[in-house]
Amino acid sequence: MKIYTKTGDDGNTGLFGGGRVPKSHLRVDAYGTVDELNSFIGLAAKSVVDKTTKNRLHTIQHDLFALGAVLATAQSDGVRKKPETPDIPSSRIAEMETWIDAATGELDELKNFIIPDGTQGAIILHICRTLCRRAERAVVALSLSEEIEEGILPYLNRLSDLFFIWARLDNHQSGEQDVPWNND
Repeated sequence: MKIYTKTGDDGNTGLFGGGRVPKSHLRVDAYGTVDELNSFIGLAAKSVVDKTTKNRLHTIQHDLFALGAVLATAQSDGVRKKPETPDIPSSRIAEMETWIDAATGELDELKNFIIPDGTQGAIILHICRTLCRRAERAVVALSLSEEIEEGILPYLNRLSDLFFIWARLDNHQSGEQDVPWNND
């Protein structure tokens, strides 16, 4: 099977379940940003020191494929039946909260803003955090004009918090200090 179809050469793309939209469509921006985040999570998984964090990053990658599939699915237009999509793992939100709490318990209390610095893993996790926030903004923009599934925004919101804590944890486990923001 060839990877190229040439169907997007005119600047449009197909949605899951049918229909075509411009590649600049809010829906494409939302699932495209989730896909970009997923790629950086792969890099983060290769860079962090903690094996548990690595495994959890891979779990999140699978979650984001499901979330991206939901975002890539056209809304029902009355003509086409909306296809089945994977469930958004909303139970993972509570699980991420336990991961955040456990990691936070290993860290010194944060008393300053910190800049994205430290280990390579920590810096990549900070990139994941900012990409996750961008994905969240893209989904919010989409939600203003189209209905989105209920669990997407809470999932992304919690995930960005998790990336922040994991960045701090990677520094801590590697003997690096968080770098406080110096506002002089």
